[in-house]
Amino acid sequence: MTDEAPPRPFRVLPAVTPDNQHFWLGGAEGELRFLRCAACGYWIHPPAPICPICLGRDVHPDAVSGRAAVHTFTVNWQPWYPNLDPPYVVAIVELPEQAGLRLTTNIVGCQPDEVAIGMPVRVTFEERDGIWLPFFEPTGEASP
Repeated sequence: MTDEAPPRPFRVLPAVTPDNQHFWLGGAEGELRFLRCAACGYWIHPPAPICPICLGRDVHPDAVSGRAAVHTFTVNWQPWYPNLDPPYVVAIVELPEQAGLRLTTNIVGCQPDEVAIGMPVRVTFEERDGIWLPFFEPTGEASP
């Protein structure tokens, strides 16, 4: 009998650049960060140098609450990568800070058949080679 942990699931790692490092490195401080316009307060994701609402150029990283609700999801049953065994949930979550502020992610910490649209979730991070991948797990609260 061995005490070896099973291999961690395979993850494709992003290229971290000055334009997106706030997003991929914020998990080191436990923060999910998006760009936000200083002029009108609009959250911008994916990152862009200009606010799509007011065309302001003063955009900077800011942390969101890390809470969200499952907007939609699918359960993947296809074994696409070695060590990323199905089934797993690919979801789009919507953050309460702004209508339409959404993120494609995985739902972790529960069985795929437990995921539901509207389910309250919170961010959790997985560190890989200095990159902090944001995933979401159920909060245990009832859906609104």
